[in-house]
Amino acid sequence: MREGQPQTIYLKDYQAPAWQVENLSLVFELGEEGTLVTGTAVYRLRDGAAPDSALELSGEALELVDIRLDDRSLEPSAYALVDGGLVVHQVPAQFTLTIITRIHPEKNTSLEGLYRSSGNFCTQCEAQGFRKITYYPDRPDVLTVFTTRIIADQARYPVLLSNGNLTGSGELPGGRHWAQWEDPFRKPSYLFALVAGRLEHVEDCYVTRSGREVVLRIYTEAHNIDRCEHAMASLKRAMHWDEARFGLAYDLDIYMIVAVDDFNMGAMENKGLNIFNSKLVFASPETATDMDYINIESVIGHEYFHNWTGNR
Repeated sequence: MREGQPQTIYLKDYQAPAWQVENLSLVFELGEEGTLVTGTAVYRLRDGAAPDSALELSGEALELVDIRLDDRSLEPSAYALVDGGLVVHQVPAQFTLTIITRIHPEKNTSLEGLYRSSGNFCTQCEAQGFRKITYYPDRPDVLTVFTTRIIADQARYPVLLSNGNLTGSGELPGGRHWAQWEDPFRKPSYLFALVAGRLEHVEDCYVTRSGREVVLRIYTEAHNIDRCEHAMASLKRAMHWDEARFGLAYDLDIYMIVAVDDFNMGAMENKGLNIFNSKLVFASPETATDMDYINIESVIGHEYFHNWTGNR
């Protein structure tokens, strides 16, 4: 939906998507004056969909650099840039589509999609922010598994985070480095998250009833690092309660919270990588009231419970 032109969406008009996304691989090359995003997705026509269905992708404020279908560059006549997205014509029942876009997080004042603030890259994709990152069917009934590789200057952005489990990292020429995250659980695009910047963290662990250890980390800016104790304790209580009450143990190897002063939402339940405004995470006896402590525990629990109640 375009800014300034709200539209009413009715349930009676709902149509299931014609295309299923089998998997999505993202590569971000973060830069000070523009970021290159390479998205490679495997699409499959859903059972019952019209065999001549075009592929309709959402997209806003994107510069299309290249588009390839099964490793073959598409001619301009094979697709159309339309208001609010991109349409690819005459595609087979299953194919791999690679789209390279250039975006400008440093100029993104909408604070939707990927933006840069106070020297850090951060995302906010709920409800329709992912379409400002790449061309994609940005709707909550399209779920897929994500693999995300982040490449950035190591001095400026020593911490590179995304959804799922860290599966690799390393150094690159020119002072850059990379990290790769894989989330094995299908999720809609509004739960995608990426954070890169100069952040410190506190670490703890939670042991599930089956004996599996889960790493817990809260990342924040240096001036807030000594005020994470209550948030970490609240997270561990929430994880224990969900498992004891409903038998729902956390299912990734790591659970991360990023808390920064200028996150534009209160809190966001991105799978495995929650992002919070710092006022909803940090507390100390010198500055926080009893109600502050209660509210922090409530919000920490609320966002954690989304892992099994809402993120599926």
